[in-house]
Amino acid sequence: MAHWGMFEAETVDGEVTAVHPFAGDGDPSPILANAVGSVRHRSRITGPAVRRGWLENGPGPSEARGADEFVSVGWDELTELLATELRRVVDRHGNRAIYGGSYGWSSPGRFHHAQSQVHRFLKMLGGYTRSEHSYSLGATGVIMPRVVGTHWKMFARSTNWEVIARETDLMVCFGGVPLKNTAVNDGGTSHHPTRAALDALRARGGRIVSISPLADDVHGEAERLAPRPGTDVAIMLACGYVLATEGLADRDFLDRFTVGYDKFEDYLLGRADGIAKTPDWAARLSGLPADAIAGLARRMAEGRTLITVTWSLQRVQHGEQAPWAGVTLAAMLGQIGLPGGGFGHGYGSMNETGLAPVPYPLPTLFQGQNPVSDSIPVAAISDLLLGPGQPYDFDGERRTFPDIRLVYWAGGNPFHHHQDIGRLRRALARPDTVVVHDPYWTPMAKHADIVVPSTTSLEREDLSCTRNDPLLVAMHAAAPRYADARDDYDTFSALAHRLGFGQRFTEGRTARQWLEHMYGQWRGFVTADGVDVPEFAEFWRLGHLRMRTEEGLTLFEDFRADPDANALRTPSGRIEIFSSDIDGFGYDDCAGHPTWYEPEEWLGGERARRFPLHLIANQPKTRLHSQLDHGATSQSSKVQGREPIRLHPDDAAERGLAAGEVVRVFNDRGACLAGVVLDDGLMPGVVQLSTGAWYDPLDPADPNSLCVHGNPNVLTADVGTSRLARGCTGQHVLVQVERFVGELPPIRAYDPPVIRPR
Repeated sequence: MAHWGMFEAETVDGEVTAVHPFAGDGDPSPILANAVGSVRHRSRITGPAVRRGWLENGPGPSEARGADEFVSVGWDELTELLATELRRVVDRHGNRAIYGGSYGWSSPGRFHHAQSQVHRFLKMLGGYTRSEHSYSLGATGVIMPRVVGTHWKMFARSTNWEVIARETDLMVCFGGVPLKNTAVNDGGTSHHPTRAALDALRARGGRIVSISPLADDVHGEAERLAPRPGTDVAIMLACGYVLATEGLADRDFLDRFTVGYDKFEDYLLGRADGIAKTPDWAARLSGLPADAIAGLARRMAEGRTLITVTWSLQRVQHGEQAPWAGVTLAAMLGQIGLPGGGFGHGYGSMNETGLAPVPYPLPTLFQGQNPVSDSIPVAAISDLLLGPGQPYDFDGERRTFPDIRLVYWAGGNPFHHHQDIGRLRRALARPDTVVVHDPYWTPMAKHADIVVPSTTSLEREDLSCTRNDPLLVAMHAAAPRYADARDDYDTFSALAHRLGFGQRFTEGRTARQWLEHMYGQWRGFVTADGVDVPEFAEFWRLGHLRMRTEEGLTLFEDFRADPDANALRTPSGRIEIFSSDIDGFGYDDCAGHPTWYEPEEWLGGERARRFPLHLIANQPKTRLHSQLDHGATSQSSKVQGREPIRLHPDDAAERGLAAGEVVRVFNDRGACLAGVVLDDGLMPGVVQLSTGAWYDPLDPADPNSLCVHGNPNVLTADVGTSRLARGCTGQHVLVQVERFVGELPPIRAYDPPVIRPR
């Protein structure tokens, strides 16, 4: 099982030579092909390594990270060095000086999940400073619990695709429904239903409106509205204005199921600030015709309408506002809780929203409690490292950044996720020690002091399942361990024994025994549900089991049926169109109701005079994030070895550019090279460059160096969505594009650093 699908692998001499998608998947992802050749790729870390400067000079801040050579060491020496450094930091600075910065995408396995392993280990060590929320959903994770009382339920118990295909008359998709993103799920996925569901909706006579500057943000026939990027909230507000002023808003629903609508309406109609949020007002901001906005609002009120907002719309400055405004617009229509109507968040963002959930707990590696209370919003890592002791606002609290001396990273690549790589590199120079577990010489591994070579999921046994997929999968190892790589569990077991808590960490179990134990716990839940489940040995032989799922769900159906018995977990128990709590925080960038704020990075602002192209740094369709960027599917999209940048033909012609050329993409933060692809499906003035190309600086010693491979995070601003959530804003950035002149530098992204023998 992989994040992007279930498959069988063929191997020769320890390398994957072919993959075959699961026969039960009607729409398998082409990303599967990236696994071919990945086990023994030249970018694999073959053994433990320590940065020379750290080994010779000891722990301490260093600007050489990312440019220094490494020294090969044995496992015993690495374990001793790492255990000694962990003990030094804890004894001298306390456990809050350790940042456990792992991210969750390294493996779909339930046991060999890097984030679970490192967090279990660090909690038993005495704790660590942790991160909250995610780069994908930083704003949503804070705003939605305050508006509708939940975050995970928006996805895990969303309205099922079968219900949408059967019941929805009009699906209004802010940000579209990008089919490419539905290839993946964080716990693996065995089927991909989105394409078929959209086809079934249209075949029944349902209509789809995609509101996006990118034509390919929706599969199949759809009405397209292409606004200026970043203006979706203005469009939603104008639609709400039409509903309010033309008697189309459902006042009974608003009175019974929401709080604060009257205060929001004062803002909507201009009674609060003197600016009525009319279609003409939104047209000036968005570039859409006013009559198109008004007509869309009226059509929403004619039948069963589902309003969806992609995750991408909250990965921008003031990202809290798009999902909040979407919920509010759906509430004004009065269809929340009705089959095929209401609100959805994340359709087209991952292969979870719209899928039926499993009704019982999944196999889980218990991590325990973290004795350290300190945490940061995940997208504030550079702020944390650069500003120890500095105060900051987050979700109504006034917090202070701890003084981090050791960063422990296992799984994930912040050079893909994080904004403003130059600033990130300067931040990573500050701690005493950076530890990275990774199978590959990723940019993060190259910036480490202690490098721990991990196995890939292809080299391990594991269990895989997720809360919105019917299969529990036995992940058999497809290849032997490569070179001197080890499972993270083995590494942490050795460290735990060296530090005196080995028995607590392992509980006396091998990795295989943990799988049997976790399966046995899960089997108890399922058996109690009345399902006959085989013993572990038989399950392992069968390869997968089908679990019961809850079909036919409609989001908030129970709340609509009885809002008192099924009250939301908000202060009022209702949908909070106006939040007294948020209003009381007094933030100047997040008011108590959905609000239009002018962003820094948009084509309607002063900054666009200097950088006149709006770059959308969305997720790639040829890989998951930055994973296996060296794979065949990912490499097939490159242009002269660089990440492709799509331009409208008019924008290319204005700059004298042709398809296949290499261009310099730049602003006042940095620059990267990319290969030109022409696409008239883009709105003029908009360019698209996916995230995930491995960062490849022309000069590794210069934090602001040109990235020769095409990583857009050398361009993005390291600012949070607002003082409320401080979520990632890496989706949008203003740039200029010009032809690259001179000899093209080589791509070294996948090459190991210099490694000397001990």
